[in-house]
Amino acid sequence: MVCSALRRVALARVYLVRKASHVTRGHQHQACGSRPAASECAAQGATGGAVELLGKFYPQDDHTNLTRKVLSRVGRNLHNQQHHPLWLIKERVKEHFYKQYVGRFGTPLFSVYDDLSPVVTTWQNFDSLLIPADHPSRKKGDNYYLNRTHMLRAHTSAHQWDLLHAGLDAFLVVGDVYRRDQIDSQHYPVFHQLEAVRLFSKHELFAGVKDGESLQLFEQSSRSAHKQETHTMEAVKLIEFDLKQTLTRLVTHLFGDGLEIRWVDCYFPFTHPSFEMEINFHGKWLEVLGCGVMEQQLVNSAGAQDRVGWAFGLGLERLAMILYSIPDIRLFWSEDERFLKQFRVSDINQKVTFQPLSKYPAVINDISFWLPSENYAENDFYDLVRTIGGDLVEKVDLIDKFEHPKTHKTSHCYRITYRHMERTLSQGEVRHVHRAMQEAVVQLLGVEGRF
Repeated sequence: MVCSALRRVALARVYLVRKASHVTRGHQHQACGSRPAASECAAQGATGGAVELLGKFYPQDDHTNLTRKVLSRVGRNLHNQQHHPLWLIKERVKEHFYKQYVGRFGTPLFSVYDDLSPVVTTWQNFDSLLIPADHPSRKKGDNYYLNRTHMLRAHTSAHQWDLLHAGLDAFLVVGDVYRRDQIDSQHYPVFHQLEAVRLFSKHELFAGVKDGESLQLFEQSSRSAHKQETHTMEAVKLIEFDLKQTLTRLVTHLFGDGLEIRWVDCYFPFTHPSFEMEINFHGKWLEVLGCGVMEQQLVNSAGAQDRVGWAFGLGLERLAMILYSIPDIRLFWSEDERFLKQFRVSDINQKVTFQPLSKYPAVINDISFWLPSENYAENDFYDLVRTIGGDLVEKVDLIDKFEHPKTHKTSHCYRITYRHMERTLSQGEVRHVHRAMQEAVVQLLGVEGRF
């Protein structure tokens, strides 16, 4: 894993690759999977080559920042693997929507899309959702780009516009999404989302409302904290009521009756007003999803000018960790039979409480260095740690920051916790990985080592 990863990241650093390769073959040969064609040609910031992914080639440019670690996860589709815990959550949500919401002809109201390609254009991922050109969520440091025009989707919302434009007005989208992030038990560069959208015509929204035929969806007014400038207050309140009722039914189906729920106002570029749902689970308030009234500009641009609607999105790992008491997000990628067999149930609604595998001892090593004067991004460091350390790395904590009083150079010290999910690691084998990491961070990120 480390050999191929470093070769991909910097072909010129051959001596680093050879050193890291010795570590990998002995101790981590399963940590990253095997996608040699893609990994060999995907180089950070390289130009002139191409990235091969899912049977297509994408020219590299100065935005290309994929890692072998991430490439090895593309196409795994854990949410479609029968009896995987993420599949169980997806199926439970699907079953609920199929039973609760039926169309005029007795068929399910919501259609489901769970095999859309994770490769999208930057227009789909950002512009179609009204995300401004200077919005921080577009940063190269937070996303995985194939090049300036294509990327691995950062959210399933990237498909909203296309499905609306195709004429759909009620759908679920499920898929893997990719974000560069910190390293701990709750974060992983690949996770899975479930997205839902529902549109209403004037007749559908006001059906059953007294004197509903006299009510309107649209008006020209001013935007406030409670509504968009184009929506009537009556329309917004009914959309919001339907959305919250839909979500309350869903989480009650998943978690059971008697669940305490609260709604927190928040901001998303593509909905307004927007909310986060929190549930009180075992005495703790937990945020489980985001939702809101869809921005009418987005709906109009997709060709549904006569309709209004809501959207919500939730993380499958987040729900599965809560529902099944799974303590570490890395476990979802485990092929250990002791993990997988716990979720082979005859009824998808059967209660499952994860029984922990033996927790093997951690090996902890620190790494410290002086930052370069410019162009250092912490997520670049985290990606490098994931590339070399793979799933041996449980978490990374920034434990010290120091500015030299004379040179004004800044030093970072990170504590890296290594723990194998299936066996005990020795300090010796971790030392090889850690040394490769020390050399790589100097050569590839331009830092000055303090080790």
